[in-house]
Amino acid sequence: MLSNYVPILVLMVIATLFAVGSVAAGALVGPRRFNRAKVDAYECGIEPSPAPAGPQRFPVKYYNTAMLFIVFDIEIIFLFPWAIAFDSLAVFGLGAMGLFMATIFVAYAYEWRRGGLEWD
Repeated sequence: MLSNYVPILVLMVIATLFAVGSVAAGALVGPRRFNRAKVDAYECGIEPSPAPAGPQRFPVKYYNTAMLFIVFDIEIIFLFPWAIAFDSLAVFGLGAMGLFMATIFVAYAYEWRRGGLEWD
């Protein structure tokens, strides 16, 4: 019974070694000289503007874009296996996917009303 978990353990060890080895190699091989341009904030090629004093707030569009990505990502994750097994699911699968798509449509309509699909 324990032998069933050996491949998973080996994969975890290899992944851990790769992650630790990559970080160590980057620290050993990477440049150690930093200049002002290297440590400055980078804003898509635009000179960064000075930050105002006090706490900064992100525009809501960032959160709307993230929510839109999550909604469509989850939709694709569930639609693909459903499309593969469509024949064997029959009417129950169609009803379940209809309910799921209605839920996704509510999230989509909310995002649309909040202006998440307008790119100014």
